[in-house]
Amino acid sequence: MAKAIKDKILKMLIDAQKLTKKEMSDALELQKKKKIGLDKALIETGHIKEQDLMAILVRELNIPFINLSKYKIDPALQEVINERTARQYKIVPLSMLDYTLTIALSDPFNIFLIDDLKNITGKEIDVVMSTNTEIAKAIDAFYGIKTEMNVNEITKDIQLEDFEIVADTSQQESDDGSVDDSEKAPIIRMINLIVKEALRRRASDIHIEPEIDGMRVRYRIDGILHDILNIPKENQNAVIVRIKIMSRLDITTNQVPQDGRFKLKIDNKEVDFRVSILPTTFGQKTVMRVLDKSKLAVGLNGLGFEDKALKTIKEAIKKPFGMILVTGPTGSGKSTTLYSIINELNTVERNIITVEDPVEYLIEGLTQIQAHPEIGLTFAEGLRAILRQSPDIVMVGEIRDNETADIAIKASLTGQLVFSTLHTNDAAGTLTRLVDMGVEPFLVASSLVLVSAQRLCRKICSKCKEEISVPDDLRKRLSERLPKGAKFYHGKGCDACNQTGYHGRVGLTELLEVDDVMRDMLIQGKSSDDIKNYARKEKGMITLWDDAINKSAAGITSLEEVLRITTSE
Repeated sequence: MAKAIKDKILKMLIDAQKLTKKEMSDALELQKKKKIGLDKALIETGHIKEQDLMAILVRELNIPFINLSKYKIDPALQEVINERTARQYKIVPLSMLDYTLTIALSDPFNIFLIDDLKNITGKEIDVVMSTNTEIAKAIDAFYGIKTEMNVNEITKDIQLEDFEIVADTSQQESDDGSVDDSEKAPIIRMINLIVKEALRRRASDIHIEPEIDGMRVRYRIDGILHDILNIPKENQNAVIVRIKIMSRLDITTNQVPQDGRFKLKIDNKEVDFRVSILPTTFGQKTVMRVLDKSKLAVGLNGLGFEDKALKTIKEAIKKPFGMILVTGPTGSGKSTTLYSIINELNTVERNIITVEDPVEYLIEGLTQIQAHPEIGLTFAEGLRAILRQSPDIVMVGEIRDNETADIAIKASLTGQLVFSTLHTNDAAGTLTRLVDMGVEPFLVASSLVLVSAQRLCRKICSKCKEEISVPDDLRKRLSERLPKGAKFYHGKGCDACNQTGYHGRVGLTELLEVDDVMRDMLIQGKSSDDIKNYARKEKGMITLWDDAINKSAAGITSLEEVLRITTSE
């Protein structure tokens, strides 16, 4: 019966939309390939809008339609339908009156769903309809983490099997007596939930910070920290011990900083986490950096470089020797850029060795060395050892001192291609910074091939982007190089971006190709401003400010973000 009604409705849709045989064929092929309903196949191929399908379903089946975004759901219904059930069946509980539970669903043809829910809840089931998109949003909003909860409330529906720690099994977690047996499973589930929610929200860092009366959990999303959750004070030690066990750190050490890492397998995907633990006034603070190797797979083309900049970088990394530096403050994407470059150069013919502190991404095919300054394995010592291993390409995590800079530069002059990072404000300042560190100007001039200064700025959310007006005096003050008639935008905030107006980040880049004139200027002791002015006027270098203004005028980022990240010139 349901199938007959469904076929009738689909025929009406096809007649109303006047679908071609080719469009029907595409949908049928997708239906067979994905083993989904024809209605969903038609929506996925874009031949029928979900709203059109809903309108006919509501009319033919006489089922009410509800806009979930305007509906306030009673939190007590989480006791009746837990998150796992809601996500499995793609439903949202709306209300319960006596023995009848009302739910919202998007597929009224799933005849088994009603029977399953009757068995799960022991209630009669009444249904209303909403779109797949609205239901997914409502589930996320309804079952999201509350700010104030105790451990058992947080963890009651989270299964231990959701996550698998991929690590050395020679150490057994059950041997640890620091966590009471009655608290251990809830603590494990809570850490799992914190990690799961961080991945869902695209967080790059998880901060777990002890305070006088509890622990605060914050996520860094698109470079900005957001409050997420408060953990009761009595669970503080158990949380720290759990993270230390996962990271294979010493649980008896509380007074010195510790660094570790662990890997989780989530939905058949492995994600690395770098852990830093720091003693503070109210206990040990933990920061977990999320390291998703799949993001490196996009390569240089996916990092947001302009075409000209991308071409310059690709030409520079083809050189057989020399030094290429990526500069910028912490969190500006330097490591991602370097790893993406190394990934492109990572072939069986090349011997690529890195010395890092810490090793962020574990890349197959590379020889990666973890620096340990406390036992004498500094960047400089590691670099000396690397050069005896006949490398073709060397990556040094960071140039921090004269010794490391001197060895790296000399290595780049004797046949190796050397990559590293440095903390400077702009590209031209890198040349004079190396001289200030004690490296001879002629060595810097001879070795440097390319310097890339970069920042990360937030992208305007595409779902809520709208044009804004900018006063003429502000346009004039921003830059005389502003494109004529440029339009500016901002995000007004929506559910897709958690009301922030931003979703994702894009790189701002300033590339300095070192030529013979710049080398002469450096040897003559010219300032970084002189070198920068030459590069802009004679070489057409696009500065960080230029790149930021261009991306704002192109509607990629907002003027507020430009002014937050860069300074005018």
